[in-house]
Amino acid sequence: MNFLQTLGGLFALGGPVIAVLFVMSVLTLTVTLYKIWQFAVSGVGRHRVLSDALQLWDAGDQSAARARLSASRSYLAPLLGDAMQGSERSGIDARLDAEAGVALARLERGFRLLDTIGQIAPLLGLFGTVLGMIEAFRSLQDAGSSVDPSLLAGGIWVALLTTAVGLAVAIPTSMVLAWLESRTARERVFADKALRTVLVPERLGQDAYKTPTSQPLNA
Repeated sequence: MNFLQTLGGLFALGGPVIAVLFVMSVLTLTVTLYKIWQFAVSGVGRHRVLSDALQLWDAGDQSAARARLSASRSYLAPLLGDAMQGSERSGIDARLDAEAGVALARLERGFRLLDTIGQIAPLLGLFGTVLGMIEAFRSLQDAGSSVDPSLLAGGIWVALLTTAVGLAVAIPTSMVLAWLESRTARERVFADKALRTVLVPERLGQDAYKTPTSQPLNA
């Protein structure tokens, strides 16, 4: 009840700007919780089983690699399974790159909303401050010669309230977005390396770089 009363007091002081900022904060919290759940379900950052399968594949033990890969619940496991099944097919690398891009795009869904909130929230708070300052000076003008300094001071602190709320929304939003983007960037690097490892195993890569031995000339 106290929380609702405090919230109602903020709305009364800051007006519609505070209400919009509150909606933005709820959106940020909702997207953040959803992304944490999505990353956990997709196995983002948990690559131990995938790394074991890639090591077995690199060593030439394909059956063991597939068996180990089947134990992974990562969103990359189906892609790597397709790569292992069709590693000899021409053009499979482009197809898998496209599918990996789609999978990573799902992980990045919602980032644009967080970025927009992080940029607009402080500007919206500043806009509310400007409106509050206009109202404070208008009240000061209406007071005429009987100017009360407390009237101006009260109007200023109420006006600055919206800037404080805007920053309070923007700062956590920007921090959450940076954290999510860093995790997605690491996933992109790992996905690219994993696909390249399956399509071009170490044994094949070494064979490709071997120079042909010179044959003795017939006398």
